[in-house]
Amino acid sequence: MRLLAVEDDPVLADGLRVGLGACGWTVEPVARVEEALAALESSTFDAVVLDLGLPDGDGLEILRFVRQRDMDVGVVILSARDDSRDRIAGLDTGADDYVGKPFDLDELAARLRAVRRRLLGRSQPALSHEGVTLDPKSRLAWRGQGDLHLSRRE
Repeated sequence: MRLLAVEDDPVLADGLRVGLGACGWTVEPVARVEEALAALESSTFDAVVLDLGLPDGDGLEILRFVRQRDMDVGVVILSARDDSRDRIAGLDTGADDYVGKPFDLDELAARLRAVRRRLLGRSQPALSHEGVTLDPKSRLAWRGQGDLHLSRRE
């Protein structure tokens, strides 16, 4: 599995490369927004570990790039910004998970595996059963040509 690690601290980036490499990930480390965007445009990754405080911009730029292009990649933010407003902003922007620094490598690896499992479970954008179709992404459902009006909980 391929992982893009966006981290500007070279010691931490190397630790991610070695540690997550031991867990079976092939890790490509980059340190700048520009490098991350170029890597995402030219290669396919299963997941991204994303630091927010980068020397040439905010990591949320990368997250917006990924989500605006509807890339099928999990994103786990790994940041020293641990205020609840920062976590909420990251998750609302489209992160699949948010881990604060300092962190436990085994926990990060487990969260990456969980994100990957969720992505693999969403292989089709819409689910169909006995003539009823549900699109979880848009939260719409229909039977044949007619829309189904469901409550928020349904």
